[in-house]
Amino acid sequence: VKIPMLFLQGTRDALAELELLEPVVKGLGSRAKLHLAQEADHSFHVLKRSGRDDREVMAEVLDAFAAWVAKHS
Repeated sequence: VKIPMLFLQGTRDALAELELLEPVVKGLGSRAKLHLAQEADHSFHVLKRSGRDDREVMAEVLDAFAAWVAKHS
C-alpha cells in the first residue's frame, strides 16, 4: 500500500493485539500513523473506572481522524 494509513486503536482492544500492530505500523514507515485511545476496547468503549466516558473517547478518535485527513488532503 503506497497511500497514507491511519490506525485507530484502543489500548484494551482484545481483537487487534497492540504488540502485533505496533511493529507493523512501524514497518510501514512515515506513511502510517497509529493513534492509541487509552483504556478503550475494540469499539472504543471504556470502563467507568478509567475516569473517561465513551463520548470523550469517540471525540478524541474523531479529532485524530479529522487532523489526519486535514494533513493528507
